[in-house]
Amino acid sequence: MEALTAAGFDLDALSEEQYEVLRALAPEELALLVDIRGRLDAAAPEVQAHADVAGGALF
Repeated sequence: MEALTAAGFDLDALSEEQYEVLRALAPEELALLVDIRGRLDAAAPEVQAHADVAGGALF
């Protein structure tokens, strides 16, 4: 979970059920999630409003 927090995921915004889903992910799945987040952040404009498109986990 530390890797997700370091990558900018706001884990406090998640429900307990969502948090448990993340805790159950395999290390490879967590690495992929962090990678996707990094690529999304890199592709985003410098100033961007927060969107609730895919839930609090990614945005």
